[in-house]
Amino acid sequence: MSTSEGIQANEPHAAIRLVTQIYVRLLLAGFALIPAYLIAYLFFFQDPALHFENHAFHEIAIAAATLEGLFVTYVTWRCYRSSGEPLLRWMTLGFFGFALIYALHGAFTGLAHHNIWLFLLYGPASRLVMSVLLLVGLLSYRQSPDPVNRRVGTRYWLAWVAAFLVVDLLVALLANSAIAGALGVRLSMEGGALVFSTLNVATLVLRRIRSPLMLIYGISVTWFALSSLSFILGRPWNHMWWLAHAIFAGGFFLLSYGVVQAFLTTRSFATIYSQEELSARLAEAMARTESALQELQRTNQKLEHLAATDPLTGAANRRSFIERVEAEIARAKRDGAPFSLLSLDLDNFKWINDSFGHQIGDKVLQGFVQTCLDAIRPYDGVARVGGEEFMVLLPQAGLDAALAIGERIRLAIASTPFAREIGRGVSITVSIGISQFGKDGNTIDTILHAADQRLYHAKRRGRNCVIAV
Repeated sequence: MSTSEGIQANEPHAAIRLVTQIYVRLLLAGFALIPAYLIAYLFFFQDPALHFENHAFHEIAIAAATLEGLFVTYVTWRCYRSSGEPLLRWMTLGFFGFALIYALHGAFTGLAHHNIWLFLLYGPASRLVMSVLLLVGLLSYRQSPDPVNRRVGTRYWLAWVAAFLVVDLLVALLANSAIAGALGVRLSMEGGALVFSTLNVATLVLRRIRSPLMLIYGISVTWFALSSLSFILGRPWNHMWWLAHAIFAGGFFLLSYGVVQAFLTTRSFATIYSQEELSARLAEAMARTESALQELQRTNQKLEHLAATDPLTGAANRRSFIERVEAEIARAKRDGAPFSLLSLDLDNFKWINDSFGHQIGDKVLQGFVQTCLDAIRPYDGVARVGGEEFMVLLPQAGLDAALAIGERIRLAIASTPFAREIGRGVSITVSIGISQFGKDGNTIDTILHAADQRLYHAKRRGRNCVIAV
């Protein structure tokens, strides 16, 4: 059974697959909603008046978040430069805008008792900007890649840096204005971040985007939405407010993990495959590999055959014949079984080439080999060792048996008309010399020499004969 068939045989029943798919989706939904459970716990079971005000801890946390944001911005930008995906461009801007705006939330921590709005408003502003840019990016998912010149355009990126700095300035002006303390200012920003993050999740669901990295993206954006909800329900320095920071940080960590995975693999959010796609691609790849291995095996067998045979007659070549004789010598020395060699030479073959041409001569050689194969035993071997010179290996045959086979070959050749294409067959005879291992020597050179000497003896005796002694 092939590998691909084995994979198909191990596929689970359709009902089992359906149940496991539902279970996985429930698990993912449960994981995405973990922050909601924590928010509900604090909202219903904790005193909102309890505070933990620690400026140094807050400043360190915001500084770490800003540095991480800048790092993830750089990694996302590198992915974008490689793939050109519009989603990655907008994600880069989202991370960068968040870092440039959110940094001031930490920088103004010390002013919390002097200008609370200058301290507070940069947080929701950064989340609002990031959620808007992420939604725009999601709407561009799977669009054509940006051209290379746009990916590296300095003016484009500097324009966005300027836009983010303008946002910083506008937030500062708003924080120092008379309406800064109005209830709707902070809630509008945080509520806007909640709305745009929720739209992100809804867009993912409606467009049925389910690739692994986009799944991470969806869970992260869900946490961003829940962090905004927690900020709305909380008050500065109480536990709900700190929980909101932790939820947003968790979503940011998860999304940055997806970005790093893209960076370490395909540099793309769109070309990461699901488990089902990977299984299908693995099965296809294994089937192609198996097919390629079978083709390679057939090619190797053809090459081995070509390397071991004479291309004209199909008989073994000299190298292959010598290897087989050496193997037979080793077996004879081990088991004591005799074997013999026949040295054959077509009589007056030059006359055939001169009279009828080399093409007819080739036909005669091909017919000669086929006639020999018909005359010898199935496990004997014929080899072409020269122009019209051949050898026959006779395993487990002494001189008497070799002489009988040699005579059978001689008679078959003499009575067979070859190359009937010319209208009448070409008659030819063969001279044969025989040697036996052990009796005529214990090395390949000695038994080959003995067979050749007897072949010459057959030639001197008038050709068309077999000489064994």
